[in-house]
Amino acid sequence: MLIDDDSLRVLLLALVIDALVGDPDWLWRRVPHPVVLFGRTIDRLDAALNNTSWSDGERRAAGVLAVVVLVVGAGVVGWLIARALLVAPFGWVLEAVVASAFIAQRSLYDHVARVQQAFASGGLEAARRAVSAIVGRDPQALDEAGVCRAAIETTAENFSDGVVAPVFWFALLGLPGLMAYKAINTADSMIGHLTERHRAFGWAAARLDDLVNLVPARLSALLLAIAAPVVGGSFMGSLRIALDDARKHRSPNAGWPESAMAAALGLALAGPRVYPERVVDDPFINAAGRKGAVPADISRALRLLVAGCVVEGAVYAALALLV
Repeated sequence: MLIDDDSLRVLLLALVIDALVGDPDWLWRRVPHPVVLFGRTIDRLDAALNNTSWSDGERRAAGVLAVVVLVVGAGVVGWLIARALLVAPFGWVLEAVVASAFIAQRSLYDHVARVQQAFASGGLEAARRAVSAIVGRDPQALDEAGVCRAAIETTAENFSDGVVAPVFWFALLGLPGLMAYKAINTADSMIGHLTERHRAFGWAAARLDDLVNLVPARLSALLLAIAAPVVGGSFMGSLRIALDDARKHRSPNAGWPESAMAAALGLALAGPRVYPERVVDDPFINAAGRKGAVPADISRALRLLVAGCVVEGAVYAALALLV
């Protein structure tokens, strides 16, 4: 399945549903979220195939097998659901509802907004607790500017991973592509780390995640650059910093949306960071920008996120009129 009018109609409705509803807690308290099911599958594959007595080569091969099983399984489930909905009454609406569960516009906004709200209601300690729910770095090592930068950086990165990429793969390959992408992304978040247990076994998950995010990451930078005037930035300035500074990030993809957002907000992002297991001494992105981020900058980042989502929706709406 490649981009066509029917898939774009479903996609646009899915974007609207996610923006209005997000991830309703009342539903996911009663039934497991599909991403939770991916996580359970990954845990089982990790337990069954990641034998610590094997060599790195053997564990890497086992990790490749685990990823193949996971991705093929997710794609097949997506295909079966899509086929079943073809003959269901209002099947395209139901498909949009299913697709919306894998798009994170509203949930990303809500999680980041809680950090800004925590500053207002409980100060730095409350903000540290709130940001610890969305980033992996050590919250006690963060001052006010560090908490704000962490929230803004995760907004940029998850705009790419949680919004632009799943939408891109749905537009290209329908539900099978969307579900396969989310399985890959979930695997990377769980086992794609340089820890002793997962350095070899998680290699395939991390590299495949890099691959499937190559285009979406760059597209997300473009969308944020287009939206930059909403927060006082400029299109060309954001695009220039993305082209110049994205490579400074240790990830081949995360640097693109982060650098575009940094330039749009006039902030320096990334830089040295403290995680529970290590210290990352990275250079700053948009180093000429302001390093002293404040809670109001989180609000600006959220406005940019909303504007980026609107631009993305407009792009796909335009495509729907053309195909």
